[in-house]
Amino acid sequence: MAYLESAIVVYLRELYYPDGFSFPIKFIPIPMAIIELGREAATIFMLLAVGFLAGKKAWTRLAYFMFSFGVWDTWYYIWLKIFLNWPESLLTWDLLFLIPVPWSGPVIAPVIVSLSLIIGAVIVLNLEEKGIDFKLTKWEWRILVIAPLLIFISFIWEAPKILRLEVPTFYHWELLIIGEIIGIAILINAVGRLKSKGNM
Repeated sequence: MAYLESAIVVYLRELYYPDGFSFPIKFIPIPMAIIELGREAATIFMLLAVGFLAGKKAWTRLAYFMFSFGVWDTWYYIWLKIFLNWPESLLTWDLLFLIPVPWSGPVIAPVIVSLSLIIGAVIVLNLEEKGIDFKLTKWEWRILVIAPLLIFISFIWEAPKILRLEVPTFYHWELLIIGEIIGIAILINAVGRLKSKGNM
């Protein structure tokens, strides 16, 4: 899937960015834009399908989705580097996603998120393999939802500029860092709680 995704991007860049991708973005014809939005939605649907088919319970299905998403996104950039020798560095800005508005940020930001998803998924699946059902308490859930929200905001912060055909200039690293810290803290707390409960 990562190879397929990167191949499509290679074709799109050849069509619309023959001199190399850069901001400001170029608006593509509406029919093509609709197809591209559909392609992105289909990719997420396929990753969700992987999780649903691989897992037997809600948490294992989510974990397999997280793992698949993380591997897919990481290898997407690896293939782009092989095909186009792009990005020039991990700090190169990229147009990440288009739904519901354009996402953007330095390449290293989504890679960090992807690696975190992989690690989190492996931990959850390892617990399930040992017969420990992964569960979050209500307060853990309430805090955890803040993490993806902050990370999402960090990626769409510059969307108004992108839609005005301007160059995004500032990525809110603090939102990503806080989101990552919250996610890690909740995971560590939940794992510790579940392990201690399992040893009782």
